[in-house]
Amino acid sequence: MVVKVYGPAYASPKRVLVCLVEKEIEYETVPINLFKGENKTPDFLRLQPFGSLPVIQDGDLTLFESRAIMRYYSEKYKSQGTNLLGNTIEERGFVEQWLDVEANSFNPPIYILTVQIMFNPFMGLAVDDNLIKENEEKLGKVLDIYDEKLGKSKYLAGDFFSLADLSHLPFTQYLVGPIGKEYMIRDRKNVSAWWDDISNRPSWKKVLQSSPSPLVD
Repeated sequence: MVVKVYGPAYASPKRVLVCLVEKEIEYETVPINLFKGENKTPDFLRLQPFGSLPVIQDGDLTLFESRAIMRYYSEKYKSQGTNLLGNTIEERGFVEQWLDVEANSFNPPIYILTVQIMFNPFMGLAVDDNLIKENEEKLGKVLDIYDEKLGKSKYLAGDFFSLADLSHLPFTQYLVGPIGKEYMIRDRKNVSAWWDDISNRPSWKKVLQSSPSPLVD
């Protein structure tokens, strides 16, 4: 059965899509235009009562929250495609640890930078330079820790590519692209090598090629 992935053409749906590609799971996308409020319609709210994205439908299963979706498919199809969870309980623990780091330490500042630098101008909203400076400093401290960790292993959870690395792809792509702060990656040798590795995976290239501009839905 083909998995339906609801979401706009940017951010967390890409996280889900690249996971599905890595796990060799067939899917189709269902565009939802946030700018037109399509995520607040009664039909959509029956799928996702909070009105956020992405959402998947897989037969009778409806699931939301991108990291939960990735965990679900990585576990359900553990022996299919790329093993994204590790081979031992210890490796799984490290994957979960760095997934939490991504969600709680990396994502908040890079999300604010993305909104302030990329989306606010597009929507005609004011840009807060102080907020940009504050969150750039926060993100820099996180990336310093990453650089130290990646000096000891090829990937965040060890010497294997996992959900912990995959989950960083969408917003880091903004950082090195439209946001214009690639130096935050390139000034850190180990982070730079890690980014070159994960951003050149065929799965990520496939998702990028199939997605339109991040500001067009």
